[in-house]
Amino acid sequence: MPSLIDLRRRVRAVKNTQQITKAMKMVAASKLRRAQERIMNARPYAVQMQRVLSNVAGRVDPSIHPLLTERPLGPDSKTLVIVVTADKGLCGSFNTNAIKGATSYVAGNSQPCTLGLVGRKGREYFARRDYAVAFEQVNIFHRLQGDDARVIAKLAIDAFTNGEVDRVMLVYNEFKSVISQRVVVDQLLPISREDVDAGATAPVDGEPQVDYLYEPSPEAIFHALLPRFVAVQIYRALLESNAAFFAAQMTAMDTAVKNSSEMIASLTLYMNKVRQAAITREIIEVVSGAEAL
Repeated sequence: MPSLIDLRRRVRAVKNTQQITKAMKMVAASKLRRAQERIMNARPYAVQMQRVLSNVAGRVDPSIHPLLTERPLGPDSKTLVIVVTADKGLCGSFNTNAIKGATSYVAGNSQPCTLGLVGRKGREYFARRDYAVAFEQVNIFHRLQGDDARVIAKLAIDAFTNGEVDRVMLVYNEFKSVISQRVVVDQLLPISREDVDAGATAPVDGEPQVDYLYEPSPEAIFHALLPRFVAVQIYRALLESNAAFFAAQMTAMDTAVKNSSEMIASLTLYMNKVRQAAITREIIEVVSGAEAL
């Protein structure tokens, strides 16, 4: 049976851990609100870019751009899989789900795959295993900016246009709600025609059809917009993953706080029983000694 001193130390240690988990929960909740605001602020820009891209695509031949070229996939084709994880842990199954989604896709793909790792946890996992890694990007989520997405987009576009890979996939956790995150596996390159046409809006009856004048030419604008469109898609995925991480961390810390409260109550009850048993034993010893005298 443990002594009272050991039990008090255990209760004190659990209380200290509970204070840390409470603080981490509050920090994650605060950062989650800011991450959600960044997602909402980025959506109008992405929607408007898609509309302009769709409008320009109707005036040029989309097949002239290499990022839209569909390549036949054979046994020798290669796929670049960009895996987005977090730089930190203590977030439940957030990182594990993204890694499982990537490994399942690689295992089920008949073509050889190379990985682009975004986040420290993904790098630590795949570095210990026999996977081909094309590039790594870590420690970007503490100050996530659009430049980080443009760097990743350039690496993916260069690998695709140079013929090093024939397809680029993106694996990340999509933020659905505070308690729900969904692993998404999307094709990033080549850009599907459905993605380009998604921003097109049907004309409303009675409204005149507006014809825009472009300067420079629609072809030049189209060639400039497509790489930015890829960067915007990656930036949106990074924002979604960042918000999903804070939501998962907040949920995990909330569960830890509840479990620590239950553990403190159980240890306190056990400690009181041990103390009561010690007091009873001392009383019995005193009474027995008095009777013996």
